[in-house]
Amino acid sequence: MQTERGCFITLEGLDGAGKSTHVQWLVDQLRARGIQVVSTREPGGTALGEQLRLTVLSQAMHLKTETLLMFAARCEHVETVIKPALAEGKWVVCDRFTDASYAYQGGGRELGSHPIEVLEQWVHPDLQPDRTWLFDVPLDIARERLSRTRELDRFEREGAAFFERTRQAYHERARQDPQRLHIVDSTLPIDTIRAELLDQVDALVRDTGRIPAGPRP
Repeated sequence: MQTERGCFITLEGLDGAGKSTHVQWLVDQLRARGIQVVSTREPGGTALGEQLRLTVLSQAMHLKTETLLMFAARCEHVETVIKPALAEGKWVVCDRFTDASYAYQGGGRELGSHPIEVLEQWVHPDLQPDRTWLFDVPLDIARERLSRTRELDRFEREGAAFFERTRQAYHERARQDPQRLHIVDSTLPIDTIRAELLDQVDALVRDTGRIPAGPRP
């Protein structure tokens, strides 16, 4: 009997939008519902991807080089982690995916969407997330949150104009695919955000028909 494909979930948002606060919580909620989950991130997710992550986040480089390295890491990630897990019926929760390339390289760095589309069709033409949550906050809030965290990487040190373009590119992605990409108001209290996400998680579990949604833990 063929195993039914797992569900692919991604979380997106500006640096400082609060996305990472919810990743492990979401994984825990899914596991509490009896779902096997692989938690991963981009860039990264594999030994090679983590090496490329360090390079991309720390070293200055040409925009084309940056974009190609992002997709090189993504190709390894898709082929060795994401697709195998989904084929085994596991759910995959990924901190960023190709929407981030449209937003950061395409929008923030003003590369435009066409090169991203070409690379997307080459690297994962038959794979898209089943659901994406875009954690959204005004730029001033995101910047203030970042100022309270660790030492910033080279993306996080970019100026306000870069992040405004990135945010607008994210919103354009949401307008293009509202069924998949849901915007989460990350200015709300964490408990309010998580209550909203739980409703959507339970609906997603039911809609996939992969396993029934049980009572909330």
